[in-house]
Amino acid sequence: MTDTQTRLALLTPHRVEADALDALLPGLEAACGVGDVAAVILRLAPADERGLVGLVKRVVGVTQTHGAALVVACPGLAGDIVSVAARGGADGVHVDKAGADALRDLRDRLRDGRILGAGGIESRHAAMEAGEASIDYLMVGGLYADGAAPDSDDVRERAAWWAEIFETPCIAVAASEAEIAGLAGTGAEFIGLESAVWMAGREAVERAQALVGRAGASS
Repeated sequence: MTDTQTRLALLTPHRVEADALDALLPGLEAACGVGDVAAVILRLAPADERGLVGLVKRVVGVTQTHGAALVVACPGLAGDIVSVAARGGADGVHVDKAGADALRDLRDRLRDGRILGAGGIESRHAAMEAGEASIDYLMVGGLYADGAAPDSDDVRERAAWWAEIFETPCIAVAASEAEIAGLAGTGAEFIGLESAVWMAGREAVERAQALVGRAGASS
């Protein structure tokens, strides 16, 4: 996922199920076709592993067509997220609020260059520990599972701190279009778009891409 040019990452809504995926895929296809999308973070609802693998395979069909990595998250899953990702053909897994030991375990189990992403980390100390566990990116911001958004100033400050000090890439997540330009100016390698942004239509993705591009040109 590393690249010198700031790129987009798309986040699905939390707890996606089969019925919701039917409505999600056309918008995802359109967004990936319009923007320079490096990755899609698929946030699934817990279910049996076989069913989750089937959902992942459906999304992989879209992301692979457009050259975007698919990273799977499933908080509360009783099964094995690594197995779900591998069997579904995804490019990696994303976990929130995981400690360094859990991240190191996942790192050891992820094979064939699969991505390990971490988010939901509130303190600088915990973020540094995550970086030492060889994650492939740190995600800063992003809606909570209840739909609440973190403070946008805090997200921007943490993204700038991380991007200035660490080589591990950062995904700085915009919960609204108004946050994109400020986050793009932090130096974060990726700007994450919550679903309310990229599902608003092709024009919204085009505007997001333009905002990211202008910030990159002025840096």
